[in-house]
Amino acid sequence: MLGLNVDMKSTPMTIGEVADHFGLPTHVLRHWESVGLLSPGRVTGGRRRYTRDDLFRVASIVRAKEAGLSLPDIRTFLAACDPAARKDILRRNQRALQARMAALRSALELVEAGLNCSHEDITTCPNYRARLATLVDTQD
Repeated sequence: MLGLNVDMKSTPMTIGEVADHFGLPTHVLRHWESVGLLSPGRVTGGRRRYTRDDLFRVASIVRAKEAGLSLPDIRTFLAACDPAARKDILRRNQRALQARMAALRSALELVEAGLNCSHEDITTCPNYRARLATLVDTQD
């Protein structure tokens, strides 16, 4: 799993430095700013300067995107002062993430069954078929 290190230098960072640190293109950071997710400070000349707090916000957005949250949900989540409102968003997304994780576990089991199969025709392998039975039995 990717670790997000926000222990960067204490001096403000440029957009390029932040993008490189998180492995993002700079246009993603600009887009997040345009939709209200980020608001880095500016220096003379209008150049963005990201503080340590901004880095934690970027890390939060990256992780939330990895969890499948939409940008509007991330914006609402990060802006929510009311813990109940924040938890509503997280609960809804928690259920979706749990469903995706279950699907991924099932897919991994299928791959592992295929790796452990020595049948010439994998579709005739009983272990492989057992992993697919719920799909076959639910189709009418």
